[in-house]
Amino acid sequence: MLDGEIIDLYLKREPDAIRHTSEKYGSRLLALSNRLLQDMETAKECENDTYLQAWERIPPNEPREYFFAFLAKIIRHLSLDVCRKKNRQKRNAVIVELSGELEQCIPDRSSNVQTAVDGNEFGRVVSEFLRSLPAQQRNMFVRRYWYADSVAQIAEEFACPENTVKSILFRVRGKMKRFLEKEGYDV
Repeated sequence: MLDGEIIDLYLKREPDAIRHTSEKYGSRLLALSNRLLQDMETAKECENDTYLQAWERIPPNEPREYFFAFLAKIIRHLSLDVCRKKNRQKRNAVIVELSGELEQCIPDRSSNVQTAVDGNEFGRVVSEFLRSLPAQQRNMFVRRYWYADSVAQIAEEFACPENTVKSILFRVRGKMKRFLEKEGYDV
């Protein structure tokens, strides 16, 4: 079923919308959540909560052109919230690894009042940076830092050695740091 048809079911408040969403995107959503949580049962709960939130957010939203991204954003936030709650003292290794990689090129919100106040503007600047990258670099960056794919998974997807992926990500983080500094952010 096409995304637009599924959205129409949500707009009509047809319960089949959730079934069709699950059939089309359930495995991808579950995999995304499980990569972040490393706990399949909790990931399944987040998947179900994603369908509930989609039900509640459609309408007024009609994400016809970006339905999977809409769902992925919901499940990612739900999963990260669970990580924060579960790991107040013991942080999730995947989150720590990804945070460590990005801390050199992302401003610290606590020390940069302007970044904390204007998160939307910062998001726009990061989007502008990502659009400026060649497709392969942009896709690798998004796979790593949005979808939390491992370097091995990215290497397999792009049919290249892991060291190549690591080098590309390292260079992109450096470019991002320089871009943000040029835009006036303290990195």
